[in-house]
Amino acid sequence: MDPLLSVKNLKVFFRGDETVARALDGVSYDVHQRETVCLVGESGCGKTVSALTILGLIPKPPGEIVGGEVLFKGRNILNLLEEELQKIRGKHIAMIFQEPMTSLNPVFTVGDQIKEAMLVHEALNEQELERRCIQLLKDVGIPSAEERIRDYPHQLSGGQRQRVMIAMSLACNPDLVIADEPTTALDVTIQKQILKLFKKLQDTRDMAILYITHDLNVVREIADRIYVMYAGIIVEQGKRQVIFDTARHPYTMGLLASLPHRAKKGSTLYSIPGTVPDPAYKPAGCPFHPRCEHAIETCRREFPDMCDYGDGHLSRCPVLYKQKSA
Repeated sequence: MDPLLSVKNLKVFFRGDETVARALDGVSYDVHQRETVCLVGESGCGKTVSALTILGLIPKPPGEIVGGEVLFKGRNILNLLEEELQKIRGKHIAMIFQEPMTSLNPVFTVGDQIKEAMLVHEALNEQELERRCIQLLKDVGIPSAEERIRDYPHQLSGGQRQRVMIAMSLACNPDLVIADEPTTALDVTIQKQILKLFKKLQDTRDMAILYITHDLNVVREIADRIYVMYAGIIVEQGKRQVIFDTARHPYTMGLLASLPHRAKKGSTLYSIPGTVPDPAYKPAGCPFHPRCEHAIETCRREFPDMCDYGDGHLSRCPVLYKQKSA
């Protein structure tokens, strides 16, 4: 079956007066119908830029799509005019942003904001709009929905505001929901409730989810497949359990080693040395080599190809691949 969404060799650069930041440097990934794909990596690796590019939301300038394709249902949506993209946003692809208080308008009720996408994409009268809004709030677990639709964002808790954002994204029953760190600002209990809600809604609505996060504990809960990003490229991809059990890229291995539950009691938590490189000043060769304990001279000169471990498990580290094959 063809993917619902297929990002192919996507390159997005941001041009300054004297520099070019290569935010995405040849990124490829697929999302199939009813699948949850997690895009994982540290802040600044290009995850959010990837999502915004899909929806045509990167600022131009300074942003520029230098190359690649974004195929949605087989159609390259990078070639669409703005009015054509408007027909896709909300109706077929919806996005949930990280911080609801910066995404929700403080001067409109939550009911009015949920109605917005339906007003654009569907011909419904006021009575039907209100009925749908109330049902959406019930679907995402907000009590007393009939009263809450008249509330303003500041009258709701953080968890309720995030549920409103989810309700807005579901208003037109999209094929794909892009969730950009939607639980980062929530406490652990609310976070678990939101993750359970995603799984429940996915089962009942047959939608796909592209979930963007740096939190591997979240990934373990919800992912079907994982793409690990570093410095604007995909360094490893595979099914959830394969990545957690048999990671084959030093960056992925470092992320997993830094999980608190993997540390011995009383020992210092592991952290990957160094920082993600500035996208305007990436090192030659493998961008991870300055932080990598496995790096050899070739890593400093040559950009690595993906190594195939079978069953969709790919890793951009020929050093570990050769060690396995030896």
